[in-house]
Amino acid sequence: MAFDLTGKVALVTGGGRGIGAAIVTRLAEAGATVVAANRTLEHAEALAATVPNVSAAQFPGTDRASLRALVDGVAERHGRLDILVHNAGGCPWADIEDLTEDQLEAALDINLKASIWLAQAAIAHMKRNNWGRILVTSSVSARVAMGGGAHYSAAKAGVNAFIRGAALELARTGITVNGVEPGFIAKPGRGKMGTPEMMATLGAEIPMGRMGEPDDIAYAMLYLASEESRYMTGQTIVVDGGSTLPETGYAVHSLWGHS
Repeated sequence: MAFDLTGKVALVTGGGRGIGAAIVTRLAEAGATVVAANRTLEHAEALAATVPNVSAAQFPGTDRASLRALVDGVAERHGRLDILVHNAGGCPWADIEDLTEDQLEAALDINLKASIWLAQAAIAHMKRNNWGRILVTSSVSARVAMGGGAHYSAAKAGVNAFIRGAALELARTGITVNGVEPGFIAKPGRGKMGTPEMMATLGAEIPMGRMGEPDDIAYAMLYLASEESRYMTGQTIVVDGGSTLPETGYAVHSLWGHS
């Protein structure tokens, strides 16, 4: 099945590299006109130079007014907004004992609060056509724990709760609200976690035996952005190679004999 997004206009935040760039590319290949908004504008501009139907925009920060201006600007420039993907995210890692107020606010601002403000700004534009897709890149961290990331997990759990609440409110408007929960994805910007040695170590702990790729997330987003997902709302799709399935790492080792 080929998903057809011809005539649709999409905004993807964090759209310059990694998962975001893959989402931008797959939506554009399906026929959508896509605006890739990125904090490092040069990354979005480089993508726009190579992928047809893509333009670049500066991701303005996480305050309400700036995010509304971004959404309204896209809708004004293209005459409509049909698909919003809030993919920008992340946080500074810190143990709870060392967590600062600034670190907590940073995690909540980009992951949770920006999801809410972007959705709020997009709703009016989508209601004009009785059709819309509000999508968020969440994380399996919303349901499983990792040391140093309790505040990130809390923010992503909040994202999942927001998806459900917003979906209920918008259920009769033609607008659906869904998300994708990635597991470990091989992508730029992971630092030590992105080295070949660390990726091999992490991959050995995943039931499928490897880390995911950005396209694994992008194809799930493409489905959620399509007309074919019309009866699905308030949900998140876990795309993690099965990493949240075993009770402990021992289960993976016992099945496949990893050392």
